[in-house]
Amino acid sequence: MATSTTKAPAGKEPPAGPSTAGGPGTARRSALLHRLDVKGAPFAFVAPFFIVFAAFSFYPLVYTSWISLHDVELATLDVMEWVAFDNYVELWGDARFWNALVNTITIGVISTVPQLLMALGLAHLLNYRMRASLFFRVASLVPYATSVAAAALVFTMIFERDFGMINWALGAFGIDPVNWEADKWPAQLAISTIVIWRWTGYNALLYLAAMQAIPADRYEAASLDGASRWKQFTHVTVPGIRSTIVFTIVLSTIGATQLFGEPLIFGQGPNGITGGADNQYQTLGLLLYEEGWKNYQMGRSATVAWAMFMLLVLAFVAQRLIKRLRSRTS
Repeated sequence: MATSTTKAPAGKEPPAGPSTAGGPGTARRSALLHRLDVKGAPFAFVAPFFIVFAAFSFYPLVYTSWISLHDVELATLDVMEWVAFDNYVELWGDARFWNALVNTITIGVISTVPQLLMALGLAHLLNYRMRASLFFRVASLVPYATSVAAAALVFTMIFERDFGMINWALGAFGIDPVNWEADKWPAQLAISTIVIWRWTGYNALLYLAAMQAIPADRYEAASLDGASRWKQFTHVTVPGIRSTIVFTIVLSTIGATQLFGEPLIFGQGPNGITGGADNQYQTLGLLLYEEGWKNYQMGRSATVAWAMFMLLVLAFVAQRLIKRLRSRTS
């Protein structure tokens, strides 16, 4: 049986019907995508998540700032006595606060600087083609996956005065045992060792990911110019991962300001809360805990929390100012 066919005029395509690719379903999807692809539409989908995030982020700040202006005890949080800025004035004149601030800075420096330098060197080694590279990358994450309680307990036994491995090794060279927990600088060094062990591998993998994103032609051009491996590292690798280095510095600064678990467990008991018998390694995090959950003064504890927050703000402002000064000079 003969079938009739219709020919489209020359230069024109036949109209799309149900038998053509896509059909009316494709047209409806195209119309929907067109409505979504409007300026500002992505913000409508993303905004609710940011609103919820902001609500849960700013509420603790507002609540703790309100508590810091009151005299509040832990047992009766609903009973508040307005004291205005008296808690801040007392904190400013409290020797324990300045001691905790200095300890936080010193422990942060002697743990952050070696940690990031070691992570940078480790990432540079892992960036080369080597056998069992996947094993070494996974192994570098094992300390990070270990809980802080387990790590602190192990290192506490290693730094134990009478039977610790460190003092045993020192005794083999004729050096007297060190009381790591009772003396200020040995205690801070031991706590910094725990922090370095836990976070070096994590930062190394961050640096490694950034290094692998650097184009290979930069290294080839530097090699053709006669640059050594060290010059390639300092003039190509480090500038190429500068943003990642800044990111790890910010994270390490926040972590150092909030240091709590390592010194608490290192103290092995009541001395852990006070940072030793003479507060020789008490950090701001331990002082916050002592004021709120040992002395039951939640107003003072909230004041310490806001002091920690303001330290981070000042550090951020200082970093921005240094960056602007460098950009102007360059």
